Amino acid sequence: MVVDRLPGVLVNTLHSCGDLRGENVVLFDQRDYGDFPFVQDNYSVSRRDVLRGIHGDRQTFKVITCLSGTIVFVVVDCRVHGGHFGEFMMLELSGENKKQVVVPPGFGNAHLVTSDQAIFHYKLSSHYDQASQFTYTWDDPRFAIPWPITHPILSDRDSVRG
Repeated sequence: MVVDRLPGVLVNTLHSCGDLRGENVVLFDQRDYGDFPFVQDNYSVSRRDVLRGIHGDRQTFKVITCLSGTIVFVVVDCRVHGGHFGEFMMLELSGENKKQVVVPPGFGNAHLVTSDQAIFHYKLSSHYDQASQFTYTWDDPRFAIPWPITHPILSDRDSVRG
């Protein structure tokens, strides 16, 4: 079920200023998010129709930003015992709208690139550990996410039903 808000998920708009030279954007200011012990920053570059996720783990906070291009971003509550399993939020993130999302532990996230190319940045509160990851397929019927695509470009990990 799609919802406007999920408990623990925060959506923020980045601070920016500009002049004739261009723009300066504050990508992360701890005062906006609290005292998370972030340890790793990653980014991925993908082309139109690439869909990544639904991925997550039960220990990591993630701060998600689309630096360039446009994506459809989905956060899914994957906490089996939290009372909200399967509820999700869907929003557009782009280099232009400067929206940023904090994804708490136990939530999965996925994104679909809707521009020619997009740069997806994520800040992590714990180091990536493949063994602790969970994955749901992008079209898992328990979630019924209304993706605006029927044949996305997927990795092997995102294609296999588990």
